[in-house]
This record gives sequence, structure tokens and C-alpha cells, in this order.
Amino acid sequence: MSRKKIIGISSAGGHLSELIKVIPSSYEEEIVYITFKNGHTKDTLKDKPHFFVIDPHVSKIKFFINFIQSFLLFIRLRPKVIISTGAGIAIPIILIGRFFKTKIVFIESGARIYNPSKSASFVYKYSDLFIIQYKTLSSIFPKSKIGSL
Repeated sequence: MSRKKIIGISSAGGHLSELIKVIPSSYEEEIVYITFKNGHTKDTLKDKPHFFVIDPHVSKIKFFINFIQSFLLFIRLRPKVIISTGAGIAIPIILIGRFFKTKIVFIESGARIYNPSKSASFVYKYSDLFIIQYKTLSSIFPKSKIGSL
């Protein structure tokens, strides 16, 4: 796999579905997806370039393993942009990307109307572009842009 310019990283399920939905087809050659492995992600990404990392969820040991996996993938891919729809799986690579001055785009889940997710609250300060889908979150994320899927 040649170097890709964009990393799209998210958890499985709705996060991954939202992520795939926001990527224009004209960018398909430039993106590689990163998520964790399960039946849904294997099927969803079978025809797309992708890598699997461990889901850190709430385990400090798994978070450390995810950080190492993310670092190695980042060094291998050297992306110009990281796009994420959350959740915790994306935090290590976002921090690594910020360290290497990679552009960070975070899109808060469409399921979040009144209260922000933990991952969004954490990565807001590291994002170059932070997108919310509902104006009700603009008081929590004042520098965000409103967009919808």
C-alpha cells in the first residue's frame, strides 16, 4: 500500500458509517481507514484500504497498545490530514498527528445533540477543524463549524 494523504479513524458501527459518508468519492484513492476488527468492520471495509488496531475502550494497557500501533501506522503512512468521527480509538493517533503538525478534522457524532461525547470534549483543543451537526453544541464548542451528513 502506497502512502496515503488522509487517515480516517473511528470506532465501528455508527462512527465508521458516518466517517465513510463524509469522504467524497474523489478522495477514495487518498484515504486509508483505521478502526478495530469485528464482523461489521471487516465487511464494511473489505474493498477499502484499511488497518485494524486494538480498541482501547477503558483499559490503560489497551490504550498503550493502541498508541504503539497508531504510532507505527502514522510513521508508515505520514498523512497530511486525520479525519475522525470518534470515539476513544482515535485519541492516540490524533495526539500523534498533532505532535507532527498534521491537520486534524473531528466530526462530532450526529447522535450528539445536547451533550458532547468524551472524545469530542478531549480532542476539541487539538482539532484544526471541528464540526458539529447541531447548533445546540455551539456554546460548548464555540470555534466549531456546523455541518451535517
